[in-house]
Amino acid sequence: MRYLAVARAALGVIPSQHHLVLERFFDEAGDMHLVLHSPFGSKLNRAWGLALRKRFCRKFNFELQAAALEDSIVLSLGPTHSFPLDEVWSYLSSKTVREVLIQALLDAPMFGLRWRWNASVGLAVPRTRNGRRRPPQLQRQDSEDLLSVVFPDQLACAENLAGARELPDHPLVDQTLHDCLTEAMDIDSLECLLLHLEAGEIAVSGCDLAVPSPLSEEVVNARPYAFLDDGAQEERRTLSVRTGGALDVAEAAASARHAPEVVARVREEAWPAPRDADELPDALVVSGFIAMHEAEEEWRPWFDALARDRRAAVVVPPDGEPLCTAAERLGELLALHPGAGIEPPIEAAGEGPETPDEALTELLRSRLETLGPVTAASLAAPFGISLERCMAAMARLEVEGFVLQGAFLGGSQVAWCERRLLARMHRYAIDRRRAEIEPVSIQHYLRFLLDWHGLSERPEGPEALAAAVERLEGFPVAAGAWESDVLPARVADFSPHMLDQLLASGRFIWLRLLPPRIAEGDERQRPGPLRNTPIALIERQALHDWRQAAPAPDVGELPLSGGARRVLEALQGGGAMFFADLMGPTRMLRTQIEEALGELASWGLITSDSFTGLRALIAPASKRPPIAASGRRRRRHAPGVDAAGRWSWLPAPERESPIERRRITTDMESLEHIAWVLLERYGVVFRRVIEREPALPPWRELLYVYRRLEARGEIRGGRFVQQFAGEQFALAGAVGGLKAMRRREPDGTRVVVAAADPLNLVGILTPGQRLPAVSGNRLLYRDGVPQAVLQNGEVHFLETLPAEAKWQVQQLLRRGPGMEKPPTPEVPGAAISVR
Repeated sequence: MRYLAVARAALGVIPSQHHLVLERFFDEAGDMHLVLHSPFGSKLNRAWGLALRKRFCRKFNFELQAAALEDSIVLSLGPTHSFPLDEVWSYLSSKTVREVLIQALLDAPMFGLRWRWNASVGLAVPRTRNGRRRPPQLQRQDSEDLLSVVFPDQLACAENLAGARELPDHPLVDQTLHDCLTEAMDIDSLECLLLHLEAGEIAVSGCDLAVPSPLSEEVVNARPYAFLDDGAQEERRTLSVRTGGALDVAEAAASARHAPEVVARVREEAWPAPRDADELPDALVVSGFIAMHEAEEEWRPWFDALARDRRAAVVVPPDGEPLCTAAERLGELLALHPGAGIEPPIEAAGEGPETPDEALTELLRSRLETLGPVTAASLAAPFGISLERCMAAMARLEVEGFVLQGAFLGGSQVAWCERRLLARMHRYAIDRRRAEIEPVSIQHYLRFLLDWHGLSERPEGPEALAAAVERLEGFPVAAGAWESDVLPARVADFSPHMLDQLLASGRFIWLRLLPPRIAEGDERQRPGPLRNTPIALIERQALHDWRQAAPAPDVGELPLSGGARRVLEALQGGGAMFFADLMGPTRMLRTQIEEALGELASWGLITSDSFTGLRALIAPASKRPPIAASGRRRRRHAPGVDAAGRWSWLPAPERESPIERRRITTDMESLEHIAWVLLERYGVVFRRVIEREPALPPWRELLYVYRRLEARGEIRGGRFVQQFAGEQFALAGAVGGLKAMRRREPDGTRVVVAAADPLNLVGILTPGQRLPAVSGNRLLYRDGVPQAVLQNGEVHFLETLPAEAKWQVQQLLRRGPGMEKPPTPEVPGAAISVR
């Protein structure tokens, strides 16, 4: 939907079979490109594109580059073509398009290809000789020799051809033309379409854009099979077109018209700015004349000096305003207005034009070089001539390719602009757009991440918790930090039962993605404390995607204890089981089953329906519900492992061979899902920012996916964060957030982040040592800059602070994320708040 919204904002309408759109823009080399959005299929578009290419060739005597796809046609013109967009719709007629297309396809590669095929199938050329197959290159020579006999004009020298080629009456030629017109193309449908256009049954519109629309990116970057000419791929003019814009509706709407500041800049640069009396004559010669209301006050003494020296004069047309001109251009004004008054009376220097029309054309040429986009009425007013006479002169300049007309000033008003200045406007529009996504500093990016994750203004409710878990999907967090630090920092009213309800709904699942590394020869290795075990929350539908990316070892290779193996075998044989159901097949005590479940969870082999079981296993034995004499838990404390719901075994993805078990083999769908998750987590993804995530596919695989998404126009590639090499990719919303953050002044906000949080990027994006991601360690940001860390119960300051500020920082770090706002310190200019 966003893609179509951007296209509509840029083009004004979504192209359809009932409304066709013609789009025109310039590339960075100044060449013009036309994109005809016609969703009629490749066969019709190929015919339409070839016929248009031939018509342009006859009109401008220039061989164009063209390509056609299922829904669009592109024509790449040179720097000397000029024509109104509305004129293109009438270039082809339903009565003559067949003849035009036949002449066009004779020069297209398809004719030679299908001629060789028909000649070979018709046994007109030998395929074998002396019992041996004739090489393809020799068969090609034979078919060309046959063509030179049957259809000599096809291979004749272009200098000896006058007019269109005459088609011979030969069955092979007729069959080849039939195949090209009906199989490779669809001439009948094209004739029908042109009939509807001539009858006005299909709406048409045209637009001049500063940058290409999203719908044109596919045909601009088309593969060689879409080319309608035989040019080399590396010589395509479309290679100079800058594509890959963000899917932002506001930006697309702005690119559909030229920004007023860009127009004003081009006008200011084009208008002459003499610095002294010696430069004023050059300005008068270049501009043709300068009206009295256009001259600046400081120019008057310089002009008076030129008038005394007989080098300049003031011409007053009968119906115009006083015009200051140089002696070199006086003859043109006098040819246009023979009875005009001259003050002081001087003689024109040099030879004047032969006719008044030539004089008007040259004066308009000079004016357009200095005015930028301007309407015909504004051009005609100083001369005192009629609008019709001015339009006739502008038409002559348009035929030369000197000037272009379009809605350059916004709205439906038609303006005229000299080609060189219009190309400069397009270039400035692209530069302006690039400047809007100027890379931000690391500090701005970290401030953006704090807002992106909701740590500045924490939302409330179950929906806020689900959104936070979605953003943290797949990120390994210490099991003891989920409910104490990470989730409370993002949800204002967080409570453990909210997480239990979310997991019990079946939408998400908890597990350990990557098991601890196994040392060779150490059969007694055991995982660390479950409290520090990295646990990830994953959407259940995406479990396969993450398990494909994380190389889980075989159960037989793990040094499991005897009790853990007995519990795992029970889960493998009986499926998901409640805690009480495990006591029968395992014949173990409750405490032994709890220890076995904790060990299996540490290895990443099991999960449960809720977070209650993991919470109970993390709690120390002294804080667990006591066991009665009957062996059952007394319900005097928090729920224990009994309330965890069912426990399930998590089988590892099947690998074809032992080599596959040690190698990450992630399919494309899984890679794309993980790529989107990372974009949602960080807004901007590059190699350095994901260094803390060990359960990811290799960056080279993610890079391939991000390039595909950028090519489809779904994300944006570029340089968004400073000081980091390599490619960077961002969501459209993240680009807007970075722009807003760059404009927002720092306000001294301090935010406490847990070390296990993905926003603990100290030592990764910022200088210094990394903070271990274990429970209890915390980090304090002040306006995106790390200020202090709490590690192993001790506070370490990363910058010099006064004693009062140090006390406040220590209190904030010991209270943890999501605590209440501390009292304002008595330090001038320091605004401290916990968000």
